[in-house]
Amino acid sequence: MRRPSRLLVLLAFVPACDRSEPIKATVSGAQADSAPIAPTATEVAAATRPRPLPPAATACPKGMLLVEGDYCPDVQLNCKRYLDAPGRYEKFRCSEYGPSTCLSKQKKHLKFCIDPHEYVPSGSSLPENFKSFTHAEKTCKSLGKRVCKESEWNFACEGEDMRPYPYGFKRDSEACNADRMDLFGSSGKLRDLRAPPGAYPRCASPFGVLDMAGNLEEFVAIDGKGPARPAMKGAYWQPGRNHCRAAQTAHDRYYNGTETGFRCCADSR
Repeated sequence: MRRPSRLLVLLAFVPACDRSEPIKATVSGAQADSAPIAPTATEVAAATRPRPLPPAATACPKGMLLVEGDYCPDVQLNCKRYLDAPGRYEKFRCSEYGPSTCLSKQKKHLKFCIDPHEYVPSGSSLPENFKSFTHAEKTCKSLGKRVCKESEWNFACEGEDMRPYPYGFKRDSEACNADRMDLFGSSGKLRDLRAPPGAYPRCASPFGVLDMAGNLEEFVAIDGKGPARPAMKGAYWQPGRNHCRAAQTAHDRYYNGTETGFRCCADSR
């Protein structure tokens, strides 16, 4: 008679076994050919050993994503064709890019943690707007995190392939909460067209970070020494540039509006 496999027998023994002692079985006579083969203590330990956690689970605070790789500080984007007619904004929206070019002599290895979504306050379903750079600093610090550096935000958005858009090289007006034309209400004020986290699942970067093009324009800290200086990244729901390297630097650390928000970063462990 064919004996049962050692693995099946092992699984049957795991719930009741004492891992400190080998499992013994006494078999005699005709039962020897059909009796289970007792697993050894080593086999039991191997079967019940906890699986290692994924890197992000140990390297980052709960709920954050690990971003790691080689970042190019100076990138040249190569647009093959633009969307809009000649004029003031003809080179704002690129329909399709060719491969990006790294102009830096050396890439920089980055490893950090980032929130997968823009900051959503407790009790709300929408990312918080009307937030300034100073708000971002205070909130992130209160959570044990910090405002993202511009280089970190860029890399989390584009990845090592230096994607112009978080989702790739061809602009997709439906992938993210962007390219909206219904911007202003009857009062002439900018309409609040925020979308909740996860509403645009295709608006994902190579690291799985969402809404880095459109939705809210996010405050980051410009890389460099001295006091932190703000930049705004990702644009918002307007038909703007919306690519990973685009930055708005015209506003100070106190500016806020319908379109402004942030997400947090943290050092990895």
